[in-house]
Amino acid sequence: MKLENLGIEDTVLDLKPLDHIMGKHAFIRAGQWDYERVTYDYKIGSNETNVTYYIRVQGYALEGDVDRKDAVIKLLTPLLGKHYYPHGIEYGEEENFPENLVERAREILQSLSEELQSLKGE
Repeated sequence: MKLENLGIEDTVLDLKPLDHIMGKHAFIRAGQWDYERVTYDYKIGSNETNVTYYIRVQGYALEGDVDRKDAVIKLLTPLLGKHYYPHGIEYGEEENFPENLVERAREILQSLSEELQSLKGE
């Protein structure tokens, strides 16, 4: 599920400050990158058996190299996904997400967006 109009998509930042802010908001990049792309995940636990939800923020390098940590990253529209163990994560619009979960995800992303925008303005 796309979480649109939160001010994150099309944000452009250098990788190092982006990694710092994403980490402050509990988004983990870990090994989820290649030379041109990054993926940050925020894990949301669930009471459902074998189900975990994730907020995913992806981006790609407009210039530079992620491996050398000199990339300038443009962020894409965040996604809300549902991980079904052991099959994987589904992001489809046909997924049924609890309304309170969608609202929580929007609040998390709104807080992230505010900090990203304040850094972008510096």
